[in-house]
Formats: sequence, C-alpha cells, structure tokens
Amino acid sequence: MQIGIFGVSDLHPDAHTGVVPTDSERIRGLVTIARHAEDAGLDVFAVGEHHEPPFVASAVTTLLSHIAALTERLTVSTSIAHITTNDPVRIAEDYAMLSHLAGGRSDLMLGRGNTLGTYEAFGRDPREAVGLTVENYQLLRRLWDEDAVDWEGKFRTPLSGFTSIPRPLDGVPPFVWHGSIRTPEVAEIAAWFGDGYFANNIFWPAEHYQRLIGLYRERYAHHGHGAPEQAIVGLGGHVFMRPNSQDAVKEFRPYFDRAPVYGGGPSLEEFAAQTPLTVGSPAEVVDKTLTFTELFGHYQRQLFLIDHAGLPLKTVLEQIDMLGEHVAPALRAEMDSRRPAHVPTDPPTHASRLAARDAAA
Repeated sequence: MQIGIFGVSDLHPDAHTGVVPTDSERIRGLVTIARHAEDAGLDVFAVGEHHEPPFVASAVTTLLSHIAALTERLTVSTSIAHITTNDPVRIAEDYAMLSHLAGGRSDLMLGRGNTLGTYEAFGRDPREAVGLTVENYQLLRRLWDEDAVDWEGKFRTPLSGFTSIPRPLDGVPPFVWHGSIRTPEVAEIAAWFGDGYFANNIFWPAEHYQRLIGLYRERYAHHGHGAPEQAIVGLGGHVFMRPNSQDAVKEFRPYFDRAPVYGGGPSLEEFAAQTPLTVGSPAEVVDKTLTFTELFGHYQRQLFLIDHAGLPLKTVLEQIDMLGEHVAPALRAEMDSRRPAHVPTDPPTHASRLAARDAAA
C-alpha cells in the first residue's frame, strides 16, 4: 500500500496571521514538504499543474525533477497534469525525461483540468475537453510505445515518422493514473489501457465516487486486464490532525471557513460527515480511512492533502510527522492484512513493470 501526500500549490493568506507566502517561499516550501515526506517514511509526493493565480506549480516536471534529485526513495508524481491543454509530444518528452532523471521513481496522473482560464491560455476550447482527452492520450501512448509515429487527428498537426526523445527509460513508459471527479469517459480510458484510476474524493459524497470507481473496475475486467477487484485504484483525502481532536477542530476551522473550495458552504462538521475530510486525532484519521475499503474496495495508493488554504509550513511538516509516525504504519498493516492474496498490494512501479516485461520475454 502506497501512502503519500499531494498538493495544489495554492497561495492563500494564513487564516490566523493574514500572511501570504511569496512565490519563491511557496515553491521552496513544496520542496521542503517533499523531502520531509521521504524522511517520515511516506511513499509518494504529488503536485498539481496550474497556470493561473493563486497557484505556483506550472512547470511541474521541473519541480519534480529537482525533488527527485534531492531524494532517494520517494516516488514523484502529479495531481494532475493536463492531458487537454498540453501537447502530447511535450508530455511524452517531459515525463520520459523525468523518469530518466528520477531513476524510474516517477509516474503521472493525467486529467482534464477544471479552470477555463487554462484552456484559454493554451488556445483550447473547454467544450472539447473529452475529445481532447481521448485523442491526446491515444497519441501519447503511441509516442511512448512506437519508435516512429505517423499520426493524423482532429486537434493537432499531423506527424510523419516522428520519434519523441528521450525514449522511455529501459523501454518502459511511466505508469499513468487517470484522475477524475466527474467524467465516466476518463474511467473508460483508464480501463481500456489497463492504467490506474485515481478518484480525488475530497469534495463530493462517497456515492458519487462509488459509481465512477465501480464503472472503472467493471470495464477493467471487460477489457481483459484482470478481475474487477484487481484494478489499480488510488484515492485522495484531506486531513488535519492534532493529538487531541478538539484542538484540531479549533485550529483548522478558520482555514476551512476561508478556503475558496470550502468557505461559504456546509459547516466543517457537515462537510466532514459527507466527505473523506477528517479533522481530528491520528487515530480518527486511521479509522475513517479504513472505511474507504468498505466503500470502494481494496486499493493501492492513498494520498492525503495536507497543505491547502494557507496553512503555514511548520504546521504542514507537523502533519507529515503524524502521518509518518501514526497513520501510515497503521493503515499499511491493517489494509494489507485485509487484502485478498490475488489483489495487488501496490500500484505498478518502473521496477515491477520492467521485471514483468523481462519475465514475459
């Protein structure tokens, strides 16, 4: 079971002090967070691609390459990279390069993106989002799998005998997750290719994600990749912890109330009751996260959002310490003890995919 953290690189004022970090402070803070996550024994650090204020992580492969150079064990990933507005040639080259530099300790999550300004900035029509997702991903796979690609589609100029460089590390492309919060077509793409499916379930009730994950599992089996319960699933979740749950609620409430994605809606208590948001003690985080297998089946990657809405870096690092010391060991032990033998414990890695290819050969 992989356990890690993901962030969106937002710039917001601290709810208690009003201080907003500079771009440089936030970017360097993300590097500190990633390194601290490895030191705490976590498995994955992921960051989302954004091209509008109030975010700073636009050049995510540059950031992840730097983090990979400063770590030894950590898997670096995205949460998400835009399959709609990035050219597939650029994605193929950037993430192949990242895989080489990280020694295979990288994968990526692709998604449509949910801000109209990004589509405008890259000259794309958001009404074409699903079509762009399907066509761009088909081309991306061919760019990694074939040494010379002939291509003609709807959304970009044709290619003739094109070779993307560098070629994938050891001839094994990065493992791909498809992130979605609402689009059935994304679940179908993930299932068709036998890729991973990541449900970033931090906003909506569990029933919504049960339908999407259930569809992905059903289609994964339909396309011949294995039984439905063997499909590769990842989940998100938002947590804030203190040793005493009352202290956690008191400290986090001002951040929740002022967060752009939370403020003005349901109360903290109502939102926590309806979604995976957990504000309390580490034991409460463990208990609630363990219910995810009852809702969604056994899964392979759990990522926690811990640095959103202006939390100061010191507080974020304290959250990582609690994840590493109390939450991750308990979750790994309990989830792995419950997992049937035929269900994968971890998602595919570069090493496991290389070994599987060589064994088949």
